[in-house]
Amino acid sequence: MADDKYFDLNMDFYKSKFEKALNYKAYMGASTDNERSRWQAVYDKVVLTDDQKQLLKSFTRKMNVLCMSGSWCGDCVKQGPIFQKIAEASNVIDLRYLDRDSNPDMRDKLRIMGAMRVPMVLFLSEDFFECGRFGDRTLSTYRRMAAERIGPACATGIVPPAEEELAVVTQEWVDMFERAQLMLRLAPMLRERYGD
Repeated sequence: MADDKYFDLNMDFYKSKFEKALNYKAYMGASTDNERSRWQAVYDKVVLTDDQKQLLKSFTRKMNVLCMSGSWCGDCVKQGPIFQKIAEASNVIDLRYLDRDSNPDMRDKLRIMGAMRVPMVLFLSEDFFECGRFGDRTLSTYRRMAAERIGPACATGIVPPAEEELAVVTQEWVDMFERAQLMLRLAPMLRERYGD
C-alpha cells in the first residue's frame, strides 16, 4: 500500500510538471536571441538516418518525455535539438522542456551525483509512470572528455559539435528513446489495456 502511494505521488508530480512544461517552439521563444541562434545552429546540423526515422516512426506507445534544461547550457545546446528531431520523427512522442532554474523542486529531484546537471531527460508512460531518466551527457561524450582531459568541464555550445560527434550522440539518444518505447510496449499493464 505504501508503494502505491509513492507511485501516485510521483505520477501526480510528473504530470503537473509535464503539463506546465513548454514545447520546443515555446521554450525557444522564451530564450534569448543568442541562445536561440546557438540551438538553431545545432538543430540545422542534426540529421537522422533513414533507419533512425523508420524506427522512430514505428513507435506505437505514447511517450511523454520531459527534458529539464537550461537554454544557456552548452550540453543542452548540443542535445536539445537532437531530442526535438527525434520527437518530430515520431507520432507518439510528446516532448516538453522545463527550465531547471525555474523549477527547484524538479531540479532537486533529478540531481546527478548531488549536482544540478542538465539536460535531464525523463521518459514517462502515458499515465506518467517513470520509465527512465538519462542525463547529462552521453557515454561517447564522456569518453571524448576523458580522452582530452580529466576534471570539471562544461562545453560552451557556442560552436556546434562536429558532424561525426553529433551523429554518434544522436544515435545514443535514439537508442535511449527506443529503450523507453520497448519498455512501454512490453509493460503488462499497457499490453492488457491495448490488447497486444
